[in-house]
Amino acid sequence: MDQTEMETSDAIEDLEVALNEKIMITDSEDSLKQLMNQDYSSFYKKFEKWNENDQESFVQQLLSRMTHYQHSRINSYLRPMLQRDFISLLPKSGLYHAAETILTYLDEKSLCSAELVSKEWHKVISEGMLWKKLIEFRVNTDSLWKGLAYRRGWINYLFKQDQSKPHPDHIFYRRLFPYIILDIKSIENNWRSGRHILKRINCRSEGSKGVYCLQYDENQIISGLRDNTIKIWDRKNLSCSKTLTGHTGSVLCLQYDESVIISGSSDATVRVWDIEHGQMLKTLIHHCEAVLHLRFNNGMMVTCSKDRSIAVWDMTSPTDINLRRVLVGHRAAVNVVDFDEKYIVSASGDRTIKVWKTSDCEFVRTLNGHKRGIACLQYRDRLVVSGSSDNTIRLWDIEFGTCLRVLEGHDELVRCIRFDNKRIVSGAYDGKIKVWDLAAALDPRSPAGTLCLRTLIEHTGRVFRLQFDDFQIVSSSHDDTILIWDFLTPDNDAIKFNVNVNNKPKH
Repeated sequence: MDQTEMETSDAIEDLEVALNEKIMITDSEDSLKQLMNQDYSSFYKKFEKWNENDQESFVQQLLSRMTHYQHSRINSYLRPMLQRDFISLLPKSGLYHAAETILTYLDEKSLCSAELVSKEWHKVISEGMLWKKLIEFRVNTDSLWKGLAYRRGWINYLFKQDQSKPHPDHIFYRRLFPYIILDIKSIENNWRSGRHILKRINCRSEGSKGVYCLQYDENQIISGLRDNTIKIWDRKNLSCSKTLTGHTGSVLCLQYDESVIISGSSDATVRVWDIEHGQMLKTLIHHCEAVLHLRFNNGMMVTCSKDRSIAVWDMTSPTDINLRRVLVGHRAAVNVVDFDEKYIVSASGDRTIKVWKTSDCEFVRTLNGHKRGIACLQYRDRLVVSGSSDNTIRLWDIEFGTCLRVLEGHDELVRCIRFDNKRIVSGAYDGKIKVWDLAAALDPRSPAGTLCLRTLIEHTGRVFRLQFDDFQIVSSSHDDTILIWDFLTPDNDAIKFNVNVNNKPKH
């Protein structure tokens, strides 16, 4: 045993002896405390002279002589000593933005709790405008929040603002957040209950009536009609702002981006149009029968036809489009195609879905299950959702080729289908539009009767095409109408924000 260990052992023994002697000498509590304080002072001085290792060794031996109950009491003393309120300490060290950055990772519930921790935490949250930043984060990452910001107008108080104008303080955003949550709940409830505002466009086609296809954005709806025309509708007043003529057959499919509209027709051609001026830029003649569907993205286009083939095109520019490959294998008309960077997916009247590699157009697999021809599908990530003339909708895992779920409810051919992260929306020849719960449909434990959230009935003819987002469905029909189903709470019932930049949002 070295000198330090001997001193430590002797010190403990001396402490025990001294305490015993003091207890024996007097029963007076005051005298005992006085003597103990003198000995404590002596031991403190000796303890402070030791190095850290010796101090730790002494405490370790002291702890070994104590009871479990004493250990528990000591642990309660140590716990607050070991804790550090770094959020409060960082600003004092000149690292205010570090504390602010850490708290930006909190969700709304945690941020509410953090405000109550201390005045220092509340100050970091308020001066850092963390509620504003949380709202901005949601707007950047969630399409529902983004759409709501623009529709309700509070986008004007987010992100970079005109510094010459007054702007809301922290309290405004703190109080705005729960109002947004209530608004979102209202929208979700409207989807489930079917509560909506309906707007109708009567296309007034000459001769043959029916709207076969459409696509929309915030400003316009572009539709392909049975009367051989493409009509562009203004979203504000629902009037026709432009009519494109050139096809000699019904316009069966179309897609547009910021510069062009590309359409396919029963005249067997694909035509490219300048979206701003409506001028026809190019006509592609390849298919020998009606072009039933097309998709384009990132310099590539895929078309399919009643001639049973699929054509893959390279798009260098709107006027420089060249055939890359023709895919054959279906035994009937190819009614629909979709693709991403990994797969091209096609569906046919032959009851099958075929999967092809996008990179080299090589065949991968066939998905079998539908009892009759397939009229529509959408493909995204690993999920394919298809609709058929067997009146059913099927969900497929594209990697394994397995059918995950069959949805039943339509009375006639399912002509159009779309899905997002929450819902599947389908339209059929029975004139009905059905809204389905996607998460429940993917859960094998969900009863079949719970999957359809709502059936919407307004069209008086077959539903040919639909598209939807977080707030609305836009559908077209053989009845020559385009319907806009708006699930956003109408203005007279809405949570509306009248901004007082020096106070709080009012509703």
